[in-house]
Parts: sequence; structure tokens; C-alpha cells
Amino acid sequence: MGRAEFDEAHFAGDVQFDQVDFTGVGSFGKACFDSSVCFRGTRFDSDVRFGEMKVAGDAWFDGVEMHAGVWFRQASIGATLRFHVGEVGGRAVFDGLITGKNAEFTGVTFKEVAGFVGIIVSGAAWFDGATFEQDARFDDANIAHTAWFDGAQFHQEACFGGATMGQDVSFGDAFFDKGAAFTGVTIGGDAEFHRADIRGDVTFWKATFLRTARLGPLVFAGLLDLSEADFQSAVTVEAAAKAVRCRQTRWGSTAALRLRHATVDLGDAVLEFPVSVAGRSRPFVTDDGTETDERGLTDPRVRVTSLKGTDAAHLVLADVDLTDCLFVETVHLDQLKLEGRCPLLLAPSGIHLRGWRPVRWTRRRTLAEEHYWRAAQHGAHGWTPAPEGTDVRQPAVLAPVYRQLRKALEDGKNEPGAADFYYGEMEMRRHDPESSWGERALLLLYWAASGYGLRATRALGWLLLAMTATVLAMMLWGVPQDDPRPRSTGRVTGTSIILTTEKADPANPQGPYNRRLSAERFDKALRVVINSVVFRSSEQDLTTAGTYIEMTSRILEPALLGLAALAVRSRVKR
Repeated sequence: MGRAEFDEAHFAGDVQFDQVDFTGVGSFGKACFDSSVCFRGTRFDSDVRFGEMKVAGDAWFDGVEMHAGVWFRQASIGATLRFHVGEVGGRAVFDGLITGKNAEFTGVTFKEVAGFVGIIVSGAAWFDGATFEQDARFDDANIAHTAWFDGAQFHQEACFGGATMGQDVSFGDAFFDKGAAFTGVTIGGDAEFHRADIRGDVTFWKATFLRTARLGPLVFAGLLDLSEADFQSAVTVEAAAKAVRCRQTRWGSTAALRLRHATVDLGDAVLEFPVSVAGRSRPFVTDDGTETDERGLTDPRVRVTSLKGTDAAHLVLADVDLTDCLFVETVHLDQLKLEGRCPLLLAPSGIHLRGWRPVRWTRRRTLAEEHYWRAAQHGAHGWTPAPEGTDVRQPAVLAPVYRQLRKALEDGKNEPGAADFYYGEMEMRRHDPESSWGERALLLLYWAASGYGLRATRALGWLLLAMTATVLAMMLWGVPQDDPRPRSTGRVTGTSIILTTEKADPANPQGPYNRRLSAERFDKALRVVINSVVFRSSEQDLTTAGTYIEMTSRILEPALLGLAALAVRSRVKR
């Protein structure tokens, strides 16, 4: 046939176009088939149009050759559409297509843009093995049952915006050269991506997962965007990607995120049930038992970068890197659970110059926000500056964050791990310009004496220094020149004797200072100091100056010993 026009034709029974060659344009616009229609071994050399066609039964295209474009816009098929066409040489338009049962596009190669916008498939849809050499658009498609895209190849954009998948959707062994956009999709079952080769980003922005128990495993060197997605049932998300974005994601049930290599953003996420984010040590295993290929993924860490605005009451972080994590404005941070190894940024090591004087920072775990604040201070070298666009928070804001993290670890019976957070809290209080002068001075003294009761070596160093100074002061001024000897006098009256014993006041030491530094005087002074440390009286005769020196040491030195013991206890308490 040359040009064939069957527009608005009415076929009362079954219709077959077997081995018919259409050398011109074929048009079946608004044609009506009361039963089924079959094109078997048919060839279309030019465009063929089935727009608004109505078929009461099946519509089969078996072994058909389409060298040009095909249009099924607004077509209605009462049963199954079987589109077993080797290749569509032109534009393929199935927008608004309705099928009463299944739709089969297995192994079809679409040379140009393929549009399935707004199609309604009442059964399952098969696109397994299909090849889309140009854009593939499934926006607002509605597939009631399972959608199969196993082995499908998308060489340009793959868009599923607003599509509805009533049950499972499978992309096993699929190839995405430009990523995939599932913006606003609704998925009623699982979404599987076993052995899928993805280049680019995968977006599930504002997607709704009704009964999805598993999403993944997604393995690709790009961004997995789950922002504003809604998970309404318990789900396990498996992904190995460069970045996973979960901003304002709503978890309406329990969820487990099992991730590799990813940088995770949980800002403003809504967690109504327990949600765990864990880093996996080994690659994911596909359904055939083989490990996934992680080419392009080199960072072994799973890094959480933000919990800002998230309610952490149901959040569990396990084996994730928190060195760049932003905690300010997190809700219920004191209920956050940290398990496994969750490293944070460390304070700078070694000696750094602050202005003109050298400074050695205390080695401890710190928040990224403290690094940003200290780096912004004049002369604070060694601290990490804030990235562009990140606010620098003040100590008054950071102190409560440290306090809540400390409580979270203490509630988890990890009090030694909470010590650094207590140190950070006290540091922020000490540097808070809104605090009173007296409070800051007291905290400065507490820091200098023992590192807020957490640095045993500092307290022991001060104790040793205080004991040395006390011993030296005792030798120079506290121990008398000679031990005063008691002297007794008596009076005999009749048959009784009355004795009176008197003891002279200790005499201040005389002579040059170098003579006072003798071994004998050192022994006496050392006994006084050791008794002072254990808060006991030495019962040693001392000069007036020595008495006051001993009183001072009996207050100061036991306090330093107690601070050292407190520091040791804070590191070993369980």
C-alpha cells in the first residue's frame, strides 16, 4: 500500500494486517475496533498514526518494522498492547495511551524521543531490554502493577516525573547514561536497581513510597536526592554514591539507610520512627550473589554533613564520619544515638602562633562549628575555616550543642566519650562575651588548674609544682632554726611536787638562705608537704610563716589531687 487512511473507520470483528507493507503514511486516527487488531510482519516505511484509536480487545504488533515515527496519542486499548517492534526509526508518541491490561515494549529500540506522558496501564508494563537512544519521558504515567525495565538502556534523559507505579519497579541491569529523574513519583512496592549502570544523578525529589520495603542497591558516582520524599512504610535504602541528600525527607515508619562512600545531608528531615544511618564496610551484594562494581567511588567514608533542623529523637548514627557535620539547630540533640566509630574534627595538634605568642591547643574532639568560629578569630591558626555560605556561630550558641551531645553519650553509658563534649561546653562558656566577668574568671581558673577536671597531667603538674614550692618555702622560712625543747620547773610543797613544763616558741631560721637548704630541713619540710596533700597535720613545730604555709598547702594541694583523680575517673568511668 501507498498512503493508507483508515481514519474513523469502524471494524466490527477481528482485524489482521499480516505482512502488509505501507510505503506511504498510514493513518488510523479515531478508528474503532470492536474486537482485536493484529499487525504481524507489517512494515511501515513512513509515519503511522493511531491517535485516539479505540480497540475493544488486544492490539498486537508482532515482528513489525517501523522506519519512521509512530503516534498513539490518546489511544484506548481495552486489553493488552503488545508492541514487539524491533526498532522505531522516528519519534514515538504514546502520550495519553490507555490499556485495559498489560503493555509490552520488550526489546524495542527507540531511535528518537519516546514519549509515554500520562499513559495509563491497568496491568503490568514491560520495557525490559528496551533501548532509548534519545530522551525517554514517562511523566505522569500510571502503571497499576509491576513495571519492568530490566536491561533497559537510557542514552539520554530518563524522566519519570509524577509517575505512579502501583507495585514494584525493577531496573535490574539497566543503563542510565544521563542519570534518572523520579521527581514526584509514587511507588507502591519495591524499587530495585540490581547491577544497574548509572552515570549521573538519580533524583527522587518529592517522591512518595507507599509500601516500599527496599530501595536499591543504587551504586553510582553521583547524587542520590531523596529530598522531600515521603516514606510511608518500613524501608531499607541501600546506596553507594558520592552524595545522598535527604533534606526535609519524611520517614513515616522505621527506616535503615545502609550507605557507602556517601556524603549525607539530613537537614530538616522529619523522623516519626527510628531511623538509622550506617556505613557499610563491604560492597553490596546483588541478587545473584556478586558484589557491586563501585567504579568512581574512592572515598571510603560515609560522612554526615548536616543535621540542621532535624528532630534527632529517633535518629541513630553508626560508623559514620561527623567531621563536617553541622549540629546547630538540631532538635532533641540530647537523644541522638551514636554507635560504632563516629569521628569528629580534632583540635589542631602541635604548637601554633597566636599573634606573637606560641599556643598549644588541647587535643580533643570538636564540632565543625567551633572550628569555624575559632578560625574567624584574629590569629587563631590551625583551625578549619567555614566554607563559603556557612554561618559562623558564636560560643553562646555552641555551648548548648556541646551540652546536649554530652548528655546523649552519657545516657548511652559512654561517659569517657562525653568528656570532650564537656570540655567543649566549658570552653564555649569561658569565651562567651555575654557571660559575667566573675563566671569567666572562675572558668579560666578551672581551665588553668585541671582542664575543667579532665586533664590529669595538668592537675598533677600543678600539684608537683605546688609541693615543690611548699617544700622550698618551708626550708627557707617554715622550719624553725632548732626544734624547741620543753623545759620543766617544779615546786615541792610538803609531800607534793608541782611541775610546770614550758615550750619555747619556734625560732625563725637564721643565716644565709643556702645554709637553710640542708638535707635535714628538706626531710622535715617534705613530711609537712606530704601530710598536707593527704589533708593531715604534720604535727611538726613550725614558725609563724610555716604555719600559714602549711594551712595554705592543706587547702590547695588536696584540691589539685582531687582534680587529678576526677580527671582520671572521667576517662575510665563506665
